[in-house]
Amino acid sequence: MRGSWKIRILIGLAIVVFAFFRKCAMTEENPYTGKDQAISLTTEEEIAIGVQSAPQMAAEYGGLYPDEQMQAYVDMVGAKLVDNTVARDTPYRYEFHLLADPNTINAFALPGGQIFITYALLSKLETEDQLAGVLGHEVGHVLGRHSAERIANSEFWQTIAQGASVGADAGNVVAGIGQNVLLGNGRDDELESDDLGVRFMIKAGYDPYEMIEVMQILKDAAGPNRAPEFKSTHPDPENRIEHIKEAIKKYGG
Repeated sequence: MRGSWKIRILIGLAIVVFAFFRKCAMTEENPYTGKDQAISLTTEEEIAIGVQSAPQMAAEYGGLYPDEQMQAYVDMVGAKLVDNTVARDTPYRYEFHLLADPNTINAFALPGGQIFITYALLSKLETEDQLAGVLGHEVGHVLGRHSAERIANSEFWQTIAQGASVGADAGNVVAGIGQNVLLGNGRDDELESDDLGVRFMIKAGYDPYEMIEVMQILKDAAGPNRAPEFKSTHPDPENRIEHIKEAIKKYGG
């Protein structure tokens, strides 16, 4: 029994070492943010995943909003952000989609440039600058390669948990630690996208202070029952506002 226990420990350690080795091998510098990231997907794979997933994501929000004029408005603001910033020089394929959902206040980006905003959120926005703030933030997610990084990090923690389970029956403990790490990384991604969004707004001629108004809209929409920051992938709106003010100062807005 003791020999079997030692073999389990060795196998578990080998799995953990493999996970770290693989993560190091995948780590590269993001040319748009300067951040070192573990990425398991190529740019082409990111684009393909986004394009393939877009119809399903739209269907989950009631399909596309059936008003060509409103869609053209979203396209115009999105194109202005892309054409006047570093996003124009990236290989990503940017497409902006207005979703029909009248109740869910949301905007999100898929890997590779597929960007979505619900009618529920658009109807809350009062200015073109506020829409630019929302879309600029989502373009920031694409350039930050946050989805691709999240996939790689999830794979890493799954492998670590497998090694811990084999070696010491501690897979659940490690998985819990990994979940908390991923939540923290998610909050960092949001702040980085806010920073990039401010930068893009200024470059495209929009008022970056309108992004603060967007945060207030999101805060009001969440109401008093929103999840505590430590349980969410999104930082508290007040925290985001402080970081946005710092970004405006940094980029001279």
